[in-house]
Amino acid sequence: MNTTRLSEARSQQLAATGAAAPTSPDRTHLRWWALGALALAQFLVVLDASIVNIAIPSLGTDLGLDQGALAWVITAYVLPFGSLLLLGGRLADRFGHRKVFLVGTVGFVAASVAAGLAPDGTWLLASRTVQGASAALLAPASLALVTRLFTTSADRAKALGIWGAVAGIGSAAGVLAGGLLTGAFGWEAVFFVNAPIGAIVLVAVPFLVARDRRGATTTLDLPGAATVTAGLVALVAGLSNAEALGFGHPLVIALLAAGAALLAVFVAIERRTTMPLVPMELFRNRAVTAGNVVMLLVGAAMVALFFALSVFLQEQLGFDALAAGLSQLPLAGALVVIAGIVPPFVARFGIRPVLTASLLVLTGGLAWLAAAPSGAEFVVHVLGPSLAIGVGLGGAFVTATQLAVDGVDGGESGLAGGLVNTSQQIGGALGLAVLGAVSGAVSAALGESGASAEVVAAGGFRAIFVGAGVAALLAAVAVVTIRPAGAPGEARLQGRA
Repeated sequence: MNTTRLSEARSQQLAATGAAAPTSPDRTHLRWWALGALALAQFLVVLDASIVNIAIPSLGTDLGLDQGALAWVITAYVLPFGSLLLLGGRLADRFGHRKVFLVGTVGFVAASVAAGLAPDGTWLLASRTVQGASAALLAPASLALVTRLFTTSADRAKALGIWGAVAGIGSAAGVLAGGLLTGAFGWEAVFFVNAPIGAIVLVAVPFLVARDRRGATTTLDLPGAATVTAGLVALVAGLSNAEALGFGHPLVIALLAAGAALLAVFVAIERRTTMPLVPMELFRNRAVTAGNVVMLLVGAAMVALFFALSVFLQEQLGFDALAAGLSQLPLAGALVVIAGIVPPFVARFGIRPVLTASLLVLTGGLAWLAAAPSGAEFVVHVLGPSLAIGVGLGGAFVTATQLAVDGVDGGESGLAGGLVNTSQQIGGALGLAVLGAVSGAVSAALGESGASAEVVAAGGFRAIFVGAGVAALLAAVAVVTIRPAGAPGEARLQGRA
């Protein structure tokens, strides 16, 4: 069966499924309130990525976990989250975006409470695994609901601006809230805090978002789902272990090779399947391709940045955990403000110029921060770069997300949301692994040269900052070379290569 016949068959089946049908119009007057509830759910996912880090030392002491087990507190969440996002997005398209969103939210809240009640490490790791799997349902379904609630270019751009602002708040709030909650109530509080927020979402969304309309059902590509999930598990596991073991370790090599082989098999399956999990023609949409490439690289830069900046502030400037969290508020504030004001610029100048400018500002801010001396002062050497980085990240995330989800059929909006989230998660794992390796190599070289411990540490951190800047610069180059279709001022991009 040739590609044209496969595409026609898939289009006919998508047309028959009610999961692809738009939300009923009887609640469109409530859509901005609905956006608030959906963004609050996304806030939970972003918050959980950072809030647990601060609580790990006290958590390990109470539960008797060694260093290796503590690493799995993070990995047990990241692995299912990053590897199940594509499947989660397609399940949302298949069974209904609202339904899958609610299932994911219930699972996330229940697993959070279970984690807070954990009597031992096994219980905690199992709860974290369910948290990650539930987040893989919640995140793409919520983004799909946003794209379906806001159908005009101007409104969708504003909605995604708010979405990006909430993500920025969650990233900063995780570090700050983790320190406050752990200090005041213990490590359990970083999990229990998800319960009241999740309860608000579960009460609000059924009232604000109409039920999914369904007709005939479509088949689910089980071979494709199995191979891409296994491939992403191996890839994320390999990248996660590369930071500690190095890329030359046999386990890392085996995991990365297995991931690459499974993903190659997945592509072969998708090219021959009538109803593929991920239609390959989706990547012929230049906007989707550009958005995901940029999100991959910016995700790499952001994760490395926040990790290195937290360590730099505490070990180089002598800040405690709370002060380090507070010192990142200017960055988060700039991100939130810019994410809110980007849409009018996109409407006036187009996505590509705004995204390119944002990435160049991000690159400049990272290079500026990388130049901080070993005896740096916060106001002189960190505050200015932090504001520039916040501006660049705010513009980049909103516009890259808009590129990745605009111009995609309603029946594939969940998949588009899963794909852009996967790009960000894989980028984060890749960034931390690669830039951690670079930092270690620079520190080792400085140590062998006889440099002082202070110079060695500062050199390692600067290497991470420079690497993050390179990732941002590569993303800017990607935007320039991968030209999205659409005239300036158009937010909906449907170009084909």
